[in-house]
Amino acid sequence: MSAADADRRVLDEAGGLRAMTGVLAIMLFLTMLAGALGLATRNAAASLQSQLAGRLTVQIVTGDPVARDAAAARTLAALRRLPQVTRAAAVDRAELTRLLAPWLGSDGADPELPVPAMIDVDLARGDADAGAVEAAVHRISPGARVDRHAAWMSPVSGLMGSLTWLAAGLVALMLAATSAVVMLAARAGLETHRATIEVMHMLGSTDVQVARLFQRRVAIDAAIGGVVGGLAAFAVLVTIGLRVAGLGSDLLGNVALGAGDIAALVLLPVGFTMLATLAARFTVLGALRRTL
Repeated sequence: MSAADADRRVLDEAGGLRAMTGVLAIMLFLTMLAGALGLATRNAAASLQSQLAGRLTVQIVTGDPVARDAAAARTLAALRRLPQVTRAAAVDRAELTRLLAPWLGSDGADPELPVPAMIDVDLARGDADAGAVEAAVHRISPGARVDRHAAWMSPVSGLMGSLTWLAAGLVALMLAATSAVVMLAARAGLETHRATIEVMHMLGSTDVQVARLFQRRVAIDAAIGGVVGGLAAFAVLVTIGLRVAGLGSDLLGNVALGAGDIAALVLLPVGFTMLATLAARFTVLGALRRTL
């Protein structure tokens, strides 16, 4: 039996289409989707953190419109003089009316409605300057409220972090499952072709030569499965990306993959093939040393 013939027969075939190829394609497809989810969620969390970490909203809550506007003007002027503040701007009443419209409807435009005066503040060093700015605001307007954007968005950031770790765990589990599938297939191939392998040993073949037949066959299966599974995964990711972009959501718009993320996903089938090949090699060598 030639090496090429042994290579073709080293694992069972079914209907000309290797079952191993399909299994590996599915495994890689799921692995890439999980990896893309983790990378996109990580990017969204980082973008959200960078946008909110250095932002505050100051609310001047006073029933008297005249006193409210005067306190807001004093606070705004003081904020603009602080070195920790890079930008301070009063929120226009029309903008507040638009924001309140889902809850108050047209009543939000009533000038008699006691709506707080609001000031948006951007900090130079993020949360490191928040305490000093908050203290300065309270010295000028003791009744003012200072809301840190990062504080009320921390549950969302925590959820995104948990999803990122969950995706990383899924990738690790899928890679472990792939190794287990390859090991089982290699052991099954050894048992099926035990008699052939014994004849090869008698003819002078070494364990390493026999293992190469298995690892070459698994490498081919993994490469074909990687191409099929990778193309299917990218097709799904492109479709989802186009639909997310069509929504026009600022929050969902941050759930995107960068150039480095795409490069990592492109390299994933290569690593996947190498993992399957090494799993087959070490499984076959170990089994041969123990039994043959």
